[in-house]
Amino acid sequence: MFILRKLYAILTFLGIDPLRLFQNITGLRWFWSDYRAFKKLAGPNPLFPIDSFYPLLNDKRASSGSVKGHYFHQDLLVAQRVFNNAPARHVDIGSRIDGFVAHVASYRPVEVFDIRPLYDLIDNVRFTQANLMQVDERLIDYTDSVSCLHTIEHFGLGRYGDPLDPQGYLKGLQAIRQVLRKGGMFYFSTPIGPQRIEFNAHRVFSVAYLLDMFQTDYDLLHFSYVDDKGDLHKHVDLKPTDVQRNFGCRYGCGIFELRKR
Repeated sequence: MFILRKLYAILTFLGIDPLRLFQNITGLRWFWSDYRAFKKLAGPNPLFPIDSFYPLLNDKRASSGSVKGHYFHQDLLVAQRVFNNAPARHVDIGSRIDGFVAHVASYRPVEVFDIRPLYDLIDNVRFTQANLMQVDERLIDYTDSVSCLHTIEHFGLGRYGDPLDPQGYLKGLQAIRQVLRKGGMFYFSTPIGPQRIEFNAHRVFSVAYLLDMFQTDYDLLHFSYVDDKGDLHKHVDLKPTDVQRNFGCRYGCGIFELRKR
């Protein structure tokens, strides 16, 4: 299975998506059948004439929406926790604007820091372009609530124009610790599994390594994770055997709710 995933990744890198190609070929049969039937139903002088083709061949088999995957679960879960905890100020570092940030902005203001620019103005979102591998002294003890979702694994790999730095993730976490006030909440997620770099996409962290990193500065309130199938396991116990085996994940997503000591 692992070899097949690697082969699939290589083909999609080359612009070839075997799964989509197969689905499109098999979908052409019903597409032409539907087209002929629709033309017959519409009659010779329809109010809306068909003037071009725009084949979408996969939606007939799809569900009404996907409730799987790292981003869907982490964005919804953490947005709910921010709502419940109602901080005085919430700051986000590098999370998805069209996911988590949008969820939070629907009910409260949120400040966003990201090394990438944001060209659009969004209600309830105050944006600052910044490199969070270093901290501006004006931001020390700045907020009582910080989120950094599926972001820290990229720091220092250069993927988003950030400076190359093997210690980039450590510098990012140190900056977050400085920005967060004592007793403040830190919502954090990152890929979990056997520890490695898949250059230049991301790092993958072992759960044991992350817990060891956080134990000095934070109390862990909740741990959830998304498994390799994309399913959420919410507020699970950290049994040593599960921690050592990364909860069975090769590329899962660990979601941590932490309080700064």
